Formats: sequence, structure tokens, C-alpha cells
Amino acid sequence: MTLSRRGFLAASAASAASLLIPAHLRAATGPLTLRAETRVLDIDGRAATVWGLTNGSGTQGLTLAPGERFRVDLTNALPEATLIHWHGQIPANAQDGVPDMPAPKLKPGETRSYDYAALPGTYWMHAHIPLQELHLLAAPLIVHTAGDLAADRQEVVMTLHDFSFKAPEEVMAAITGSSAGGDDHSAGMAGQGMGAMGSGGGMAGGTMGGMSGMSGMTGMSGMAGMSGMAMDLNDFDFDAYLANDRTLNDPEVVRVDKGGKVRLRVVNASTATAFWLDLGTLGGQLVAVDGTPVQLRTVSRFGLAMAQRADLLIDLPGPGAFPVLALREGARERTGIILASPGAAVAKVAPLGADESPAFSADLTQEAALRAVTPLADRPVDHAQMLMLAGAMTPYVWTIDGHTWADHVPVSVRSGERVELTFHNMSMMAHPMHLHGHKFQVVALNGQRVAGAVRDTVHVPPMAAVTIAFDAGEAARWMLHCHHMMHLQSGMMTELAISSAA
Repeated sequence: MTLSRRGFLAASAASAASLLIPAHLRAATGPLTLRAETRVLDIDGRAATVWGLTNGSGTQGLTLAPGERFRVDLTNALPEATLIHWHGQIPANAQDGVPDMPAPKLKPGETRSYDYAALPGTYWMHAHIPLQELHLLAAPLIVHTAGDLAADRQEVVMTLHDFSFKAPEEVMAAITGSSAGGDDHSAGMAGQGMGAMGSGGGMAGGTMGGMSGMSGMTGMSGMAGMSGMAMDLNDFDFDAYLANDRTLNDPEVVRVDKGGKVRLRVVNASTATAFWLDLGTLGGQLVAVDGTPVQLRTVSRFGLAMAQRADLLIDLPGPGAFPVLALREGARERTGIILASPGAAVAKVAPLGADESPAFSADLTQEAALRAVTPLADRPVDHAQMLMLAGAMTPYVWTIDGHTWADHVPVSVRSGERVELTFHNMSMMAHPMHLHGHKFQVVALNGQRVAGAVRDTVHVPPMAAVTIAFDAGEAARWMLHCHHMMHLQSGMMTELAISSAA
């Protein structure tokens, strides 16, 4: 394999490792290795022991060559059992990485092998145990295409985290005002009602008919902020916000060619923080979300909910230093990296902006502008269902159709069916909803049909409704949940139960 001049150029020690050995040679020498283990970061001069997913070259994450299978031996070198989910990828259900659905967690010292056909694009991997993700047990998973190499663009990966020096259990206790006990996916709060808006049980399983009954919603902003209700944007103030494991007090400086061309891959691996990606004076072409191509859009600022990704093509205007920032929504905190040509002076960028960033949760304007390059094939809908998302800060319980995971009601469909699910958010916090084992297309926003992006995680603002469509895949139990880890920990998860076709 002939590598292009910039193909597989490592952006930094903290970004996904570029593997220079061609895939067919690596296959002959055995699978890649990945270790879930502890590591130490310097957070503004203070040592922090966190967790990570370390590849064979000692850096975080994995990068696969075009056409390379995901052949990985995962070893648990942590002091407790864990399991890793390959977010957005579609392995066989047995390899999906949800504890006991169906595979058990890896015990300390145990190794497990994975082998599946990898989807190309920008993905990531993380523990499917919320409190472990608070330990930063997550890393990028980049799968290149032949076009990536032919493009002769420098690859830069930026992975975003929110970080607390407190133990994850203390973080949950601070948020909930109580003990953070319970099992891996629920804090034991099942069955607590959320008031008149919280149950939604009577709507489970009903057909939508295009949601004609929601005609009272106007525009793409839906009912967010109606009657003076205020959105809850951030339910915890973290100690630091990281880009590639560093803050803006000591940011990563990525050396780029003068007037060079960059493909920036951004992964929001935070547990509870939505960010605005701010390119500043640079213009970028948005080319993919959640690993899947979208029709080109020129952007200078783009929002990312938890678990979402974005790929942008950036042509640098010449020599200089160019901050690429991630702004915490509804707050002044920010993080980021610096793209700098050789010899360029790098000015200090303060970790606090002058003004609070706006709410990414405010409306659906951004989502409405996205269009898939390859939309779903047009076909009749076999199963349509509304799922009511509800919850409140006090008591801190978040539900789907009035249920937590402990007493959840599965969404039952058959393999091969065209399915439409509408997430109707009746709470004042946004919910990034993630479906395992499938890609889906956004097909309606507040009842207005769109030919939207193909995703694996969709942001549902307060008092809004988002409809997704997909073709049901392998007959198995697939998780469907909010990717705000504190919401997931308190029970905001159900399952898509797919049975064999009749």
C-alpha cells in the first residue's frame, strides 16, 4: 500500500494512533491490542489518575486502515470489571459491549477477542457503565477510507471530555443529592412518578401518522421555553473541560503546514456536556456527522451533543496559529487545541470566554439544515411509535414512557421492518438519544418531515420531538438510551427488542 504524504500523520500523542503498517500485513501478525487501564494526566498542574483505552503503541484509541476488519483483543487491566461499547459501529449483538446483553463484563485480567466488519468514519468506544465513563474510559475509533488517503489531508482528531477530581460516586451524589448506589445502569429509583407530564404510558406503542396532532408546535424550536419555563442546561460544574486530555492552560499545539489542508475529526466523549465547536476565523466544510457523510455545509460554529461526532475540512489561509475551541453550552468555560504552522507564535487562550455561550439545546435549526448524502431507501413504515422522555432535577429521575431501566417496557419490532420512533421530550433538559446496532435517519422535527442526516445519536431539545427511521436489523436486544451519563445512571434506558421476521 502506498501512503500519501500526509496520510496517517499522527496529530498528537493524545489523538487516535495512526497505524502505519498496511492492513493486510497487520492481519498476518494477529489482532490489534487494546487495554482498559489507569493512566495519569496533568490537569492544570495537578495529577489526576483516570482510566483509558490504550493501543499497542501506547496512545489512546484505534485507527483502522481502509477495508480493515475490527480484529481486536481487549484486555481489562483495571481493578474492577468493565465492558466496552463500540459506539456507532454495528457488530454482531454478542460483541456490542453492553454488560449481560448478552456478554458478561470482563473481569480484571481477562482478555476478550472481537472481530467484525468496521464501518468507515469517525467513531469512538467507551465503557457502557456510566460511572466508568466518568473515569474517562473512552477513546476515538477512526476507520479510514481510500478517499481519506487520496485526499492528502492532515488528520487531526480532537476528543472532548468533562472531568472532575471527585470520584464518580461523589459526582452522582452531588447531582442527585443522595447516594449514587444502584446497579450499572440504574440508581434504584425505578417507579417514581414524574408528575402529569412524566408518565406518557398511554402513548407507548401508538402510531404517529406523521404526528399531525402536534400542529401547535411552530417552527423548528417547538415548545422550548414556552410559558416562561427555563431549560436546565448543565446539572454539574466539572473541574475541567479537556481537549485531547488537556485544558487551555496547556493546550495541545498541532503543527500543520503553512496553508495546509486538515481533516478535523471531533468526538464529544463528555459525560454530561454539550459543546459548540468554534473554528474562529477559519471556515470549515462539514462533511460528516456521527461517521456518516452529509451534504457539504460551510460552518464556523457547530454544536455537538454528548456522543456526537463531526468531520470538517479546513483549508488554512496561510502561516499562523489558529485556535479550534469547544465552548460549553450556557457557560463561559471552553477548551480546545491550536493548529499552528512552523515558527508561528502561539498566543495564550483563556479557559473562560468573555460571555456565556448560547444553549445548543434551544432549537432544532442546526439539525434541520443537515441532509444525508445517502438517505434511507423510500418504503412504507411498518412500525411507528412515540417514546415520551421525562424527568426532573428533584427527584433526580429520568424516564422513557414513565419507566426507568429497572421496569422498562421494550420497543418490540421484527427484523427487516421499517421503523419510525418519535422521541417527544417533555422535560426541561435535552437528551442525546442513542440506538445501538443501527444507523438511523432523522425524518421529522416537531412533526415537519425532513430528509435529515443519518446518525447514531440524535439531540432532542426540551419540549421538542424528533422522529428517526431505520430498518430493524439483527434479531436481538439492542439498547436505546439517553447518552447523558447521569440520566442513564438514573434509569433513562430501554431496549429495542427485535424478533425474527415472520
